[in-house]
Amino acid sequence: MKKTLRIAIDGPAAAGKSTVAKKLAEQLSIVYVDTGAMYRALTLKALQHHIALHDRAAVFSLLEKTSIQLIQDDEEQQVYMDSENVTPFIRTDEVSNNVSEIAQHASVREEMVKRQQEIAKNKNVVMDGRDIGTHVLPDAEVKIFLLASVEERAERRFLENKQKGYTVDIDILKKEIKERDEKDMNRKTSPLVQAEDAHVVDTTSLTIDEVVTKILSYVNKQ
Repeated sequence: MKKTLRIAIDGPAAAGKSTVAKKLAEQLSIVYVDTGAMYRALTLKALQHHIALHDRAAVFSLLEKTSIQLIQDDEEQQVYMDSENVTPFIRTDEVSNNVSEIAQHASVREEMVKRQQEIAKNKNVVMDGRDIGTHVLPDAEVKIFLLASVEERAERRFLENKQKGYTVDIDILKKEIKERDEKDMNRKTSPLVQAEDAHVVDTTSLTIDEVVTKILSYVNKQ
């Protein structure tokens, strides 16, 4: 392993990024950073404060006054917003369906990228998101772009929701995922695109362990 190992994992919603990144970080004994959780925390706060999500200036002003910390415990990464643990509240459908609106603002993304780069500074990390390999860690040692069919991603989200005790019609989930993809790929600032030097891994027919093993094969070539 090199002195510094930074693994950037990008891909669309529900492609398995967080699950894979957590397991990968655990196996390599390095830090896991869920950048999407930072945007989700800001989205949660904007919704709580009834901020117009399309108002770039208002959202950026809110971010400037907001502390977001990612703290790893024995179970999972905990997300703290202004010293409050908001981990259970950032994965709701309301947050999921509005986070792209927040993430499209250029000033918000620029500030988030600065914070994310600071987290990764001089550390071995696995960082997942939608613009890690292209903007946050463009010189990452390993770049991965995860793919999965809309149907597969909707099924995964359906099962996640069921485990949390609530259900959403799978056709609605498919529609929401397609809309999220559309927003992420067509936003003006840091759109969801595959980095030229990224390894593409289609997770549709693979188990989590198979995906991790595949990524480890790329890591071991470093």
